[in-house]
Amino acid sequence: MLVSYNWLKEYLGPDAPSAKKIVDLFTDYAFEVDKLEAKGDDWLIDVDILPNRSSDCLSHRGIAREIATLTDKPLAFDPFAKVPDLTPSDLLAVEIEDGHDCPRFTAALISGVTVKESPAWLKERLEVIGQRPINNIVDATNYVMYALGQPLHAYDADLFPQVDGKWRFKVRRAKAGETISLLAEGGGDEDRVVALKGTELLIVDGSSNTPIGLAGVKGGRHAMVNKKTTKIIIEAANFDSALTRRTARGLNIMIDASKRFENEPSRELPLYGQADIAKLITDIAGGKAEGIIDVYKEKSDNPSVLVRPERVNGKLGLSLKADEMTAIVRRLGATVKKAKDGFLATSPFERTDLKLEEDYIEEIGRIYGLSHIKSVKPEPTPVAEVNQFHYYSEKISTELIRQGFSEVITSSFRQTDTVKLKNALASDKECLRSSLADNLTEVLENNINHIDLLGLTAVKVFEIGTVFNKKSGGVIEERINLALGVRSKASGHTAKDDEIIKTVGLELEKLLATKLNWTTVAGTAEIDLAKAIKNLPTKDAYEPLDETATIKYQPFSVYPSVSRDLAMWVTDGVTPEVAKEALSQTAGPLCVRISLFDEFAKDGRQSYAFRLVFQANDRTLTDTEVNAIMETIYKLVAEKEWQVR
Repeated sequence: MLVSYNWLKEYLGPDAPSAKKIVDLFTDYAFEVDKLEAKGDDWLIDVDILPNRSSDCLSHRGIAREIATLTDKPLAFDPFAKVPDLTPSDLLAVEIEDGHDCPRFTAALISGVTVKESPAWLKERLEVIGQRPINNIVDATNYVMYALGQPLHAYDADLFPQVDGKWRFKVRRAKAGETISLLAEGGGDEDRVVALKGTELLIVDGSSNTPIGLAGVKGGRHAMVNKKTTKIIIEAANFDSALTRRTARGLNIMIDASKRFENEPSRELPLYGQADIAKLITDIAGGKAEGIIDVYKEKSDNPSVLVRPERVNGKLGLSLKADEMTAIVRRLGATVKKAKDGFLATSPFERTDLKLEEDYIEEIGRIYGLSHIKSVKPEPTPVAEVNQFHYYSEKISTELIRQGFSEVITSSFRQTDTVKLKNALASDKECLRSSLADNLTEVLENNINHIDLLGLTAVKVFEIGTVFNKKSGGVIEERINLALGVRSKASGHTAKDDEIIKTVGLELEKLLATKLNWTTVAGTAEIDLAKAIKNLPTKDAYEPLDETATIKYQPFSVYPSVSRDLAMWVTDGVTPEVAKEALSQTAGPLCVRISLFDEFAKDGRQSYAFRLVFQANDRTLTDTEVNAIMETIYKLVAEKEWQVR
């Protein structure tokens, strides 16, 4: 979420931490921050809000409240401090077909407004977070959404027919084949007509049953606010999060409003949104708030959760006292009451994520500071049950690695295959893979050019992963396969690759003492591993792990390498190790690998052939640079009375 620092200060007050300090607080205790950027006299903070906090922190007030929690200071201004007392109106009527689909729906009437350009301060606020101003009414609804997290929508009341002196709204499921004309992005004029499947939730004009909005997802063009509008109806509601997500993903309409509804915001929010929007619109557009209707079909209060200090300390590895825990929980804005074995915590209405004891344990650990928790080596316990698949897959992996194979993990998604996704992540990820072989072929092709750099005679890889196939009747079958891949030449698959795979396959059969039904295709082989393991003997203990050498990560160069071969006769008594060391010292730091690939003796003389690989960390090497290094090597060879062949 893009956050304006100046906007946060309205809630935090003059003693607000600096933008840099906020970034540090979030990084240590709350969220990942992708960017901090100066915007005129403001700062833009790009905060990565994860799903577990999207119900309350996809708003400036939510972010400010989190800062107040971390700094243990109250908000200077909190729009949630007092429940709004709004005047009811008998000019509006709302019918909700199913309270689970729409737990709450509010509508407010404001008359005498003037639609015009927004004031400079409002446009600036929206522009800082990347939003394009449209007009004062639309901008006001967007402002309140980014302020409080409650999406709103404005209708032109004069474009609604009244029945018995009332504007009537209805919330119902769509009918299969029904259509709705939606607002274009950014307030454009073009129509977007969407055909519905019958699973979506609609807001309709109760007088004519005409769809006027795709609930939780997008407003309709029906009764759209325009320059002539003088009387508006503001909708602020709460819709089922799962239904909203299915609709948004199914129609590929993902906007900021739907993202908020998808993450289960509090059902108490609509009233606060109505209070804020009424004040803002009357301030910047004139008019008078005539009243509100509030239909609250299914109330959902946050539960009181028993938090047991002993369990908190046991889970976190701490020794906090109960008073320390309750102090932390109160910083969340929660109420705390003493109870047997611990205390009862009830979160503020906007924290719909705090439902279980584990949720509070996580919050206590996070706010106390995970960096303060010391690592404790657990006591070993006997294995209760041996996972047969894990046992044999580890045994197979160990053998393949011993034989020079590298394990890879490739994507489960492919551009084309038999199982097509309904809502693909991207155009090249529209299907689930039906085998591992195609992915391994791509790995081989992408890595064969690095064979010299890696010091290998062939690229050998394997993967253990899930594949998906469609059976009769449309049932999707999942299997766990093992696939091997070998490539020894950059020009492509050779018979030598198949021989290597055949040999390794026989070794695995010998290891497992069973026949494996390999499917081989051009340098790859694949089996149904889960099926093969089912036929193997049951094991009641894991094999002991071998000690492995400590591996230290080093950054690698993203620039291409250059190879040169050097074959030479050497003088008596010169071993490959001595020759290699001499070449290495002369070649310098740009020579990253020297490999002996051939040696033979003839007529009492010894010949060695080395492959030298050059690479830089900061640039692509040129032939001129490499040739200059090779000239120094040829000079060394001559000085030592060796002879280049």
